[in-house]
Amino acid sequence: MVNWSLVETVFLDMDGTLLDLHFDNHFWLEHLPKRYAEHFDLNPGDARDTLIPMIMAERGSLNWYCTDYWSEKLSVDITALKAEVGDRIGYRPHVMDFLDAVRSAGLRSVIVTNCHPDPLALKIQRTGLDRHVDAIVSSHELGRPKEDPVFWQDLQLRTPYEAPRTLMVDDSFPVLESALGAGIGQCLAILSPDSQQPARERHPDIPGIHHFDEVLPSLRQRSPLPSGR
Repeated sequence: MVNWSLVETVFLDMDGTLLDLHFDNHFWLEHLPKRYAEHFDLNPGDARDTLIPMIMAERGSLNWYCTDYWSEKLSVDITALKAEVGDRIGYRPHVMDFLDAVRSAGLRSVIVTNCHPDPLALKIQRTGLDRHVDAIVSSHELGRPKEDPVFWQDLQLRTPYEAPRTLMVDDSFPVLESALGAGIGQCLAILSPDSQQPARERHPDIPGIHHFDEVLPSLRQRSPLPSGR
């Protein structure tokens, strides 16, 4: 599933990969429509019917992930509304064991996320995730989402990596397809990103796991890289 002997760098998505996607799904599909309806004195169902198509129309673009964009477009403070349900932010199963094993193997770990810096800061505050990886890069720093093929060239300038010896783990099939197209050596899909939703169907060409315990044994058997790699 993963040939760890060929890996030097592990790129990790955050939402749906390391953190439970339930927080984001609950926010966009339930909490935001509820608060938007209250703010503009609308029927909750009407608010949801207005918001969801508007949001879905931006899917795959940087706007889809941009807190500033939605705050301005909807005339509400998205960051403040996310903080209201911040207690739902949490890790997916076996994530800490996996991150510890990545570090023990001497591999470099980088979170590569489409999350906007404001909710990213909230999630780091809630989880301390930054202490368990070597670096975090938000696509908003580069001005392109991970779905954009040019993103990976820009990422190379931001945090140099050897593509053939890099593993990308993500719950988004379009992102993984983009990574493969950019020459990333191995990709791994997360099939159970939301703890409250059924698992997704497997991708025909990309291996997938439900939780990290499925790759922990092989990772732990990997010999640590020599210092100064």
